[in-house]
Formats: sequence, structure tokens, C-alpha cells
Amino acid sequence: MFLIGKPDCTVGTSDQAIEPDPTQPDLVDSNPFDSTRPHHRQAYISLTLSSRPQNPRIHPSAAAAAAPAASPPRFAMGIDLVAGGRNKRTKRTAPKSDDVYLKLLVKLYRFLVRRTKSHFNAVILKRLFMSKINRPPLSMRRLVKFMEGKDNQIAVVVGTITDDKRVYEVPAIKVTALRFTETARARIVNAGGECLTFDQLALRAPLGQNTVLLRGPKNAREAVRHFGKAPGVPHSHTKPYVRSKGRKFEKARGRRNSRGFKV
Repeated sequence: MFLIGKPDCTVGTSDQAIEPDPTQPDLVDSNPFDSTRPHHRQAYISLTLSSRPQNPRIHPSAAAAAAPAASPPRFAMGIDLVAGGRNKRTKRTAPKSDDVYLKLLVKLYRFLVRRTKSHFNAVILKRLFMSKINRPPLSMRRLVKFMEGKDNQIAVVVGTITDDKRVYEVPAIKVTALRFTETARARIVNAGGECLTFDQLALRAPLGQNTVLLRGPKNAREAVRHFGKAPGVPHSHTKPYVRSKGRKFEKARGRRNSRGFKV
């Protein structure tokens, strides 16, 4: 390393400071290791020592100056454990209802699922958890239709059995359901059939042998008729929400501009 130009400040080590001599020539192309110029050698050593990094243990102020500026704290989104947390499962593990009789059936079929490993009992338990919309009723007409030629088997419905006046003759059938309407129960019993509860079914068929598992139509509700494309759109069979039919009410929606919109 070579020093260029005259220094304009005091340069030296911690032991001794050296004043520049104005009578000396410029330090351009001078050899710092020249023994004839001891002050040049001492000034070079002091500059090289001051440029070295200092030990942070001996000089803590140097370590603090070399450390980067502290970044602002980062805030990450937390997980609301009460609202679900990491659990992304949406199926029910217990019924929402507070009906004590339903909870007793759940307790019974939990035991059967655990001890028998029967898929039939697992399906019954899962359907006991379902909401009322997912447990649609089954009419007498559908029940008679599905049980044709199955006289020795038990129909199982996790829902309600309703009467249907369009059926004139009811065969002698065995039915297990959560609930029977009054007229449906009377017609089944008068025809020589049986209306069973699920605790009676657990005694007769603990593994679900000789049973027929049935369900009612889930999309037969009147509210489902309003789902889908907007009424009046081509190829739409959605029922509009109108107060009633008549001259003063909505007519030909979607066919002309005076009736809502035109497609």
C-alpha cells in the first residue's frame, strides 16, 4: 500500500502521535519500508492498524455500529381455535338437537359401531347426526314400492314415515323409523305390519341383517324449486318468487322488456 499526497491531519498510533514535517518532500511513490524514513513507516503501520476490524469483545461499541438496524416486528395471522382452528372437517360428530331420546340412540349406536364394526350401524349413526333437511320423510307410496317382494325384510328409515292417500292397499311390512305420522302408523298396524323403533331394531338385527335401508327424496322440498338459473332465462325451469298468478302479477318474465327483462 502506498500513501499519496501530504496528510493534513495528525496520524499515529495510540502510543505516539506524529506531526507531519512541512520540510519533507511529498510522499508520492515513497517506500514505506524505507529504513531511512522511520516516520513514514510508523504512519503506514498506524493507518493499516486503524483499518482492521476490531474485536467486538474488546470494543463493544464497534460491534453495535456494525450490527444492522433492527427491523420492525412482524405480525402473522393467528388461528382462531374456537371458530374451528386447524380442523377443516365439516361432517358432524354429534347431533345438534337436544332431544334426549335421540341422544340415547346415538349412544346405543356408538356402542354398536365400536363393538361390531358393522357398516350398517355406521351409516345409521351418521344419519342420526344429520339435520332435518337431510332426513327427508318417506311417503307410504314409496315405502310400498321399494318393499315389493321383500316380505321377510325390515325397512329402515332414519326419518319420518308419512301417509299417502294414493295408496289403497298396504301390505304387511315391518318398518323401523324415527317417527310415524298417526295415520301412517294406523295403516301399517291394521295391515298386519309392525312399526319398530331403533332400539328394537338393535335387538333384532344388531348387524343390520335382513334389512333394507331407505331414504326419502331430498330435493322434493318446495324451496328447491326456486334454486338454479334465474326465472325466464332460456332453458331455466326455476320457479319465480311471485305472490300469485293473475293479470296484475308477473307474466312472461324474460320474454319482453315490460316484464322485467328480455333475453
